[in-house]
Amino acid sequence: MTVWIALMFLSLMLMLMLGYPVAFTLGAIALLFGGVFLGFDFFHLLPLRIWGVMTNFTLLAVPLFIFMGIVLDKSGLAEDLLETMGLLFGRLRGGLAISVVIVGGLLAATTGVVGATVVTMGIIALPTMLRRNYSKQLSTGTIAAAGTLGQIIPPSIVLILLGDVMGVPVGRLFIGAVVPGMLLVLLFLVYISIHAWRRPEVAPAITAETDEHLLRKVCLTLLPPLVLVVGVLGSIFFGIASPTESAAVGAVGALALAALHRQLTLDRLQEAMRLTTRLTSMVFLILIGATAFGLVFRGMGGDRLVLDVMTSLPGGTLGFLVASMILIFLLGFFLDFLQICFIVVPILAPIAATLGVDLLWLAVLIAINLQTSFLTPPFGFSLFYLKAVAPKEIRIQHIYQGIIPFISIQVATILLLCLFPILVTWLPDLMDRMQGL
Repeated sequence: MTVWIALMFLSLMLMLMLGYPVAFTLGAIALLFGGVFLGFDFFHLLPLRIWGVMTNFTLLAVPLFIFMGIVLDKSGLAEDLLETMGLLFGRLRGGLAISVVIVGGLLAATTGVVGATVVTMGIIALPTMLRRNYSKQLSTGTIAAAGTLGQIIPPSIVLILLGDVMGVPVGRLFIGAVVPGMLLVLLFLVYISIHAWRRPEVAPAITAETDEHLLRKVCLTLLPPLVLVVGVLGSIFFGIASPTESAAVGAVGALALAALHRQLTLDRLQEAMRLTTRLTSMVFLILIGATAFGLVFRGMGGDRLVLDVMTSLPGGTLGFLVASMILIFLLGFFLDFLQICFIVVPILAPIAATLGVDLLWLAVLIAINLQTSFLTPPFGFSLFYLKAVAPKEIRIQHIYQGIIPFISIQVATILLLCLFPILVTWLPDLMDRMQGL
């Protein structure tokens, strides 16, 4: 049976790399191997599992946060932020790149939609950076990396899915990801500042006339998204609302911001609802397929096989952690975050619990690791999004070269969190004490 379990997993990886639809591939392989080795009566358990997925109250936050992100993307928020931050930091060496990272962090805390963020900043910021003689590598790398911050900075769809898969309360996971997310932004800014200081020609300062209304513009531009962030995340942090309830607050807040920008038209609202339905359907179809695959995988004894392999690694818990992080990082070159989240993480989480690993800490490590899958060639989605909107002089080689330092920073962040788990656990523990838990 060990050989057939390995063949089942390898068949899945091969089919996914060949480009077959994820949800249907998961379901088809589950039916094939389950029907042969377990019998079709085994699938009587599947409807109950699917019913559990579809009635999961926590997962209701997924369409609400997706809707919030799409509405904000259509509201012109990103354009206003980029223009204002460019005025504020442009006079510094590397100031435009610093602006892109700060805007990426703000958009991550409001929209969290990687594709929309990368495309928007690629259309608006990239031509400006190139006109100001920024290097192609630094410009493209900064935009691609800043666009992926929505994967770790809450409210993040990845964190919601990881919380559900790993059995970690999503509210605590959001709180635990705040410090690592801010640390990642800080490290991006430090790298850009040092790089621009050492090599001024790659990120020159720009001379521009002082805007006498700059302070007012900064306040008016930053205040609305900050109010929305406080409303969504603050209600979770202080126990006022659950993640799902705060997602509803965020959706209403996004509609209000779009109305303030005079961008809330019937056509845009219909488009936002259509895109939300499509993206949500994709996520849940993959989740249902992964549920079927996981059921058969466990029924064939795959979970026990993986447990035996992982617990026999040298180094015990440390060996398991290193092997898990390397596995997820390597799979990120070929699979997207949803596939890894629904296929690999459910196998690793029970083993981590058996070894006594803090699942909250592990979930944040996995989230940052999954973030690299958007940047690693050949299938990094951020690279494709950026190339699609980049000027003709930008070649894919420029983007590949530009993202290497930022991938290295993300790996370094994972190492820091491994060495200092308190960076993840400190804030959730503090909020628990404040609430008397």
